[in-house]
Amino acid sequence: MTTKTAPAKAPSDALLLEIATKHFHGVETLETQNSDRLDFHDVAVWAIRAALEAAYAAGVAAAAKR
Repeated sequence: MTTKTAPAKAPSDALLLEIATKHFHGVETLETQNSDRLDFHDVAVWAIRAALEAAYAAGVAAAAKR
């Protein structure tokens, strides 16, 4: 027997920007700015890990609200 589940809701742009600005110094927007200086950032692996953990936690919290 197969059950269908509702597709996951995409995270809000505000939540993604909040996570990015908290974990990646110098990131002010997630919009493309057509400038290498503004669109590419050097990021430490521990900052990437922290941002991924925050995104995962946000997803778990959103699923728990369903």
